[in-house]
Parts: sequence; structure tokens; C-alpha cells
Amino acid sequence: MVSEPALGEEDRRGLEKGVAEFNRGYFFECHDTLEEVWSGIRGPAREFFQGLIQVSVGFYHFGNANRGGALTMLERGLKRLARYPERYCGLDLRLLRREVAEWRARIEAGEGFPEDLDRLPKYRLAPDDDDEGSPGA
Repeated sequence: MVSEPALGEEDRRGLEKGVAEFNRGYFFECHDTLEEVWSGIRGPAREFFQGLIQVSVGFYHFGNANRGGALTMLERGLKRLARYPERYCGLDLRLLRREVAEWRARIEAGEGFPEDLDRLPKYRLAPDDDDEGSPGA
């Protein structure tokens, strides 16, 4: 199992900002924010951040009618996130992986970008999280 990283204050704030951006549908901005964090991360958490970035880019492509780019990036993101436990850095990866896989299948089947962004996956806190300072709190 991949161990939790000890994120510094700046990295934690970056993760929280990226989560908020993703959840508001600002996928490109989320990509930029998380890439800043990712660039300074070393060790096993690096692929976690890269997976989140790829999911963000996938939904950015989807919103811009680039179905092929969306499918590719969502698949890459899912593969990167697959090695992490159900809860990592405070996020519910079990739910995220399921929702992203469902949306990837919908995109592949030809479904268009929804008008209601609440239908898209969100970066959410894991249900057992008791850390008030975690992303999405």
C-alpha cells in the first residue's frame, strides 16, 4: 500500500485550491494549480497528483468537445490512481475512480458534456476523514 505523504502547508493549500477549482468545473485552472504542487513532490505521491491532473485535463478536453483527448486522459488518470488506497490525501478515491470510469464509458458511448456540472465527478472527502483541514472540508 502507498503511504500518505507529509504535505507541507503550501502543498496542502495547493491541493485544496485544485480541489475547489475542479469541483467548480475550472478544469484547466485545476490542472495548473495541481501541476505546481506536483512539480515539487517526490516519492509515491507524485503519481497521485499526476493522476488528478490527468483527470482534470480529461474533463477539460470533454468540455471542449475533444472526445478522444478526454478518453485518453481519463484512462491515464484512472491507471495512475488505481495504485492508491480508497482514501488518500483526504480524498475519496474509491468514489472518484468509480465516477470517472462511469463518465469515461458515457463519453465513449457518445454522451455530450452536461449543462449541469453537478452531474460530473467531484473531488470529495473520504467518509472516514476527521481532519478538518483536508481538501473539500
